[in-house]
Amino acid sequence: MSLPRSDYDPRRVCLNPFPDLNLNFGKHRRTIGIYLAGALFALANWTFLDAAILSAHAHPPYEDPQIPPPVHVQFVDWVPGICSLLGMLIINLIDKDRIRGDDYGDSTAVWRARLFLFIGFAFMAGGLAGSVSLLVLKYVMMDYPEQYTYYGYANVSAELVLWIAQSAQTEYDYSLTL
Repeated sequence: MSLPRSDYDPRRVCLNPFPDLNLNFGKHRRTIGIYLAGALFALANWTFLDAAILSAHAHPPYEDPQIPPPVHVQFVDWVPGICSLLGMLIINLIDKDRIRGDDYGDSTAVWRARLFLFIGFAFMAGGLAGSVSLLVLKYVMMDYPEQYTYYGYANVSAELVLWIAQSAQTEYDYSLTL
């Protein structure tokens, strides 16, 4: 099926366009964004904690009680979450006016703020990449049953939700253009 040439837009990626949600919350936009980001942050940590608790209480199969569970959530599973949490804290602690250089005469303060912003995003990207590599190397390649691969999927979903919560569009966005 091809689209008529008059409806063609070369910037379009999908054949079926996403609906345009013009959600105008007015003066409550920032407040809703803060609460939504907090809820996403809690959801991300909850999914990983669920996997960690489930792993701690994993039992051997009922048909063969002598075989222990093949895998558990260990400290290495916590490292990507810790990195993403540190990155999110670093990014949220930086004042946007320092990034732009407004009202500050010290050029080294602007440079340091941009450096710390880069370090924060690097921590978050490292946490996401670490959780994906952990999922593949520890859970998928070992061909564990689905109940054990949930630990890796929960870790990746927690990192993705943290990234989405940090990347929410607000009036306080960072412009990372040169």
